[in-house]
Amino acid sequence: MTRVGVVTFPGSLDDGDARRAVRLAGAEPVRLWHGDHDLQGVDAVVLPGGFSYGDYLRCGAIAARSPIMTEIVAAADAGLPVLGICNGFQMLTEAHLLPGGLVRNDHGAFVCRDQRLRVEQTSTAWTNAFSAGEEIVVPLKNGEGGYVADADTVARLEGEGRVVFRYLDVDPNGSVNRIAGIANERGNVVGLMPHPEHAVEPGFGPDTRLAMRSGVDGLRIFRSALEAVLAA
Repeated sequence: MTRVGVVTFPGSLDDGDARRAVRLAGAEPVRLWHGDHDLQGVDAVVLPGGFSYGDYLRCGAIAARSPIMTEIVAAADAGLPVLGICNGFQMLTEAHLLPGGLVRNDHGAFVCRDQRLRVEQTSTAWTNAFSAGEEIVVPLKNGEGGYVADADTVARLEGEGRVVFRYLDVDPNGSVNRIAGIANERGNVVGLMPHPEHAVEPGFGPDTRLAMRSGVDGLRIFRSALEAVLAA
């Protein structure tokens, strides 16, 4: 069975949800600890959302320098699929596995909403279960989610097809070009601000008749990783 590690940092909030998403996708979730240097032979890694180390200095800055990230950076450079969600996306930029950075939302407030996204790139390890241009809905919750990068970096991301997800309807946090998620050149590392782990189970995700109704679109992101591992 494919084994997917989920790292817990001090201040992680959604690591349990990510492990549940991995299990529902058909893989075995493996608990990884921020202070270890052991990836336990996993086939992929998820960096979950939350407020690692209390978001001191910058969101994800301290976590990016934790012992486990030393191993993740090396493994990602060797091709290991890595997904960074929200705070995990921030870690990936701070660790320089992805370019750019995430800053405070342009309106200055925390946002929590169902968010429509367009899948722009399906050749990554985390999006191969989608069709290009497909529209999905995934919950979004962040206070520092505005993606920024210099003009040359943005042009390179767009030109190389490395923008993976794009916000539709509204830009909820002031991200340049409405960028919601990006990939590295190889396509094995993906970071996104919305939370796919909160859209994996009917009746418990946002497909209820209450405020949030995004179904199980997020589950396909985790299943994509299984396909990528099996195809490797």
